[in-house]
Amino acid sequence: MELLNYKRFGQGQPLIILHGFLGSLDNWMTLGKRFSESYEVILVDQRNHGKSFHSDDFGYDEMVSDLENLIDSLELVNPILLGHSMGGKTVMQYAAFYPQ
Repeated sequence: MELLNYKRFGQGQPLIILHGFLGSLDNWMTLGKRFSESYEVILVDQRNHGKSFHSDDFGYDEMVSDLENLIDSLELVNPILLGHSMGGKTVMQYAAFYPQ
């Protein structure tokens, strides 16, 4: 499985931010830098967006799987998840699949 493109900065509890449809991680750079004063911020390009891989398989199940793969690959513990629009729907479905 391919890993999503991301930018990581700051220190503290991990905060993953997912953009909306047709967006990219760059949409969150300004707020991400501000949040990085208190958190380790991970801005993510979701599949078929930004510099992440492109695939014909594109749905929330796939995006949840991508997010779980990223969290596992980065060995993140108890990350905070924040999403806008499509990113918010991905986060909600992730929470339903992984309530812990």
